[in-house]
Amino acid sequence: MRNLQEIQTQLQSEQLDGWLFFDHHVRDPIAYRVLGLDVSGHVSRRWYYWIPAKGEPRKLVHRIENWMLDPLPGERLVYSSWQEQHGKLAELLGGAKRVAMQYSPDCMIPYVSLVDGGTIDLVRGIGVEILSSAALVQYFEARWSEAQLESHREAGRRVDAILSEAFTEIGARVRADGSVEEFLIAEFIRRRFHEQQLVTADGPIVAVNGNSGNPHYEPTSDRSTPIRDGDFVLIDLWAKLQQPHAVYYDITWTASVGGAPRPEIVNVFDIVKGARDNAVAFVDRSILARKPIHGCEVDDIAREHIANAGFGDSFTHRTGHSIGEEVHGNGANIDNLETLDKRPIIPRTCFSIEPGVYLSEFGIRSELDCYVSETGAGPTGKVQDAIVTIGI
Repeated sequence: MRNLQEIQTQLQSEQLDGWLFFDHHVRDPIAYRVLGLDVSGHVSRRWYYWIPAKGEPRKLVHRIENWMLDPLPGERLVYSSWQEQHGKLAELLGGAKRVAMQYSPDCMIPYVSLVDGGTIDLVRGIGVEILSSAALVQYFEARWSEAQLESHREAGRRVDAILSEAFTEIGARVRADGSVEEFLIAEFIRRRFHEQQLVTADGPIVAVNGNSGNPHYEPTSDRSTPIRDGDFVLIDLWAKLQQPHAVYYDITWTASVGGAPRPEIVNVFDIVKGARDNAVAFVDRSILARKPIHGCEVDDIAREHIANAGFGDSFTHRTGHSIGEEVHGNGANIDNLETLDKRPIIPRTCFSIEPGVYLSEFGIRSELDCYVSETGAGPTGKVQDAIVTIGI
């Protein structure tokens, strides 16, 4: 388990009586990661683990899986019947009133809202106020070590180079054959990831013209559009080093094939770039001034810039997401659209800033990764300031 004292210090700082972990059939991976439990075993009965803000932890397990929490410190309570479970759960909590669980009011933070509604009812029935563990989860799940930051930067160097190679490959294929399929460029990127010892769960996105107006378009072997001279291309790619605890690097760039992009595309790119840069600058200023800010506020900054330019209805997703060992991590998302993310922006975390405008003929997204230190915030890799021109 992570340092017990560190967890209890955070509980005290948030004025919580404790953190109640619960699981059944490995529904809550956060619990296993924070507590350092092995998830490979058979988990067929409910268990609870209670970390009070002060004092020793306690655990409640079923008699036929009474070994489930043995690696963790604390007194063990056991149950068989549901009546016994309910009574001993109250005993476990010991009169606590303000308790954190993997819960989010109105499911605003779905990444953290993992405890089922019936269990929430059960705990509330004991007379406990349940508060979201979202801020605790961010503190223990989303902050990077120095080694993780360096793994991100190294992944960034490799991904940036592969992106440049992909643009060059598009130019060479169009010059030689007149066109190249989106899917073949996606396959080229995946092959280069493998050769550079990078891994990813999915992607990349390679989208030409109107396909770039679909934020989650992804070409497949049977759904792919040719890229030709004069076309507009968006590439969104993400990967991490093939090593334990490495974290992702995630970017989106755009390019024009064979010549300068059309003025209307340049106009939208400049608007999106302005929203991106305003958001990064706001985070940097706030951290430097030690002013508390939240993910939703950063989203507002980017969204206001795009709305003022007349494209508010065409910016259809949040401004950014937390980045960690998974490309969508468990820190604050830059979001006041899809959810109201009031988690604070804290040092040693990273998130994407990726505003976009999506139209029927083309879509523009400009994505960078923003790392927050104790003294400021800024991009971790190359930043696109103009649409790339791919020579053919």
